[in-house]
Amino acid sequence: MKNVVIIGAGPAGLTAAYTLLRESADYHPIIIEASEFIGGISRTARYNGNRIDIGGHRFFSKNKEIMKLWTDILPLQGSPSKDDIILGRTHTFSDDPEIDPEKMDDVFLARTRLSRIYFRKRFFDYPISLKPATFINMGFANTVRAGFGYLASVFHKLPETSLENFYINRFGKPLYQMFFEDYTEKLWGVHPSRIAADWGAQRVKGLSVWKVITSALSKPFRKKSGKVETSLIEEFYYPKYGPGQLWEKMAEVDCNMGAELLMQQEVVRISAENGRVKSVTVKCTDSGSPDLGREREIECDFLISSMPIKDLAQALPVVPQDILDIAVDLPYRDFITVGLLLDKLEIQNKTKIPTINGIVPDCWIYIQEREVKLGRLQIFNNWSPYMVDDNTKHVWVGLEYFCNEGDKMWNTPPEEFISFAAGELEKIGIIRRENIVDSFTTKVKKAYPAYFGTYSEFGRVKEYLDSYENLFCVGRNGQHRYNNMDHSMLTAINAARCIISGSADKESVWNVNTEKEYHEEKQENKE
Repeated sequence: MKNVVIIGAGPAGLTAAYTLLRESADYHPIIIEASEFIGGISRTARYNGNRIDIGGHRFFSKNKEIMKLWTDILPLQGSPSKDDIILGRTHTFSDDPEIDPEKMDDVFLARTRLSRIYFRKRFFDYPISLKPATFINMGFANTVRAGFGYLASVFHKLPETSLENFYINRFGKPLYQMFFEDYTEKLWGVHPSRIAADWGAQRVKGLSVWKVITSALSKPFRKKSGKVETSLIEEFYYPKYGPGQLWEKMAEVDCNMGAELLMQQEVVRISAENGRVKSVTVKCTDSGSPDLGREREIECDFLISSMPIKDLAQALPVVPQDILDIAVDLPYRDFITVGLLLDKLEIQNKTKIPTINGIVPDCWIYIQEREVKLGRLQIFNNWSPYMVDDNTKHVWVGLEYFCNEGDKMWNTPPEEFISFAAGELEKIGIIRRENIVDSFTTKVKKAYPAYFGTYSEFGRVKEYLDSYENLFCVGRNGQHRYNNMDHSMLTAINAARCIISGSADKESVWNVNTEKEYHEEKQENKE
């Protein structure tokens, strides 16, 4: 039996082990995780009976294999959840009423998709729609500016040498300035003019003002059957207790099938010979273990890595200095979430979507207000009622901040940062401080691989890593690409199948998430 060392117990690493074990009896996966948590940045943080989804994770994919894999791990609800019962709401349930989230924990909920933009203390659809409310909120002058700006972008295309030009070409300069420029700079810490257009190609893809227009005009004439119909998803799946529940369950399934899972083991070096990885040396970082600080060498026939490229390059032996310099300087953005447990929100639900106690129905809200550093606001009640200690009494929100490890925001003491974040939310009219019941904060390093700096030379790093015959790079950080969970899983599935088939072609691994469609669009052939 051949050893496959897998670095990282996130979506990619766990899926690689799962695929190897399901499709062959010839491999022994050894999963190495540096932290004490399963799921990577898709884990669920816990605090006083409340749960935080770090970053927000919708379980939806255009890929049917991924959708089936998820529901093989956690079945879809067949009976209503706590909030469904209260609101008399239905979703696309499974046919088995015994899959009851009120009676069992290992279950997916079906949830309604709603995300909006908060700008000038008003809500705008995300993506921008052509509803009357959009124009009313923008005002006459801004609407006219946006219209002429879009027409200018139709007839005069800019070279797509930056993310700024990418957005302007699709939305026009006024809409770009209103809805993309400031938020993008909050997210990345640099102006969009300095970011590669690759980011837009992955995250915005087919979306444009023209698509919004044609979608709005054609909607009344669409049939419910017939030709291919493309639309933004209206429903997605979500584990009862947040995304980490799915990955914790998958880790359990992997181990039951024969995988070995080593937690709190940090990769310190990788040995290689003649273009092949031979072993991985790890060090125990568990402060409660008698093995703390002890190193262990694990021999491997294959290595699947989802660790950050900069860390992988430093662990490999004798990397050429020019390649190492590019890898080490690859930029990342780090992430801070503040959880606030509230008696109520100040913003009102003015939609037609019923909610408990009239809270706004959004899963998350993009905060476009220029006077605050806050990037997004999650409302965990709407992800799952089971994420909150009492969803009929409290509102549990997550405030998301983008920063760099070691900067002023990152180094602010937790209580001081919570006070700062609460003040920002109060400043833009979403809460009042006196309604805060409890609070919590957590940090994530290297949450977002960034598309500036030495990223422009990343192709040289990729080529060097691919020169190791038995090394496969998967996942978000493993490929320095902003992959969603399903994309990360597909890179892992393809890597595992390359190993099983003996294929030396790694392009199937690298080519995931390079298509030009928006990641939340689904094409269905209706019969």
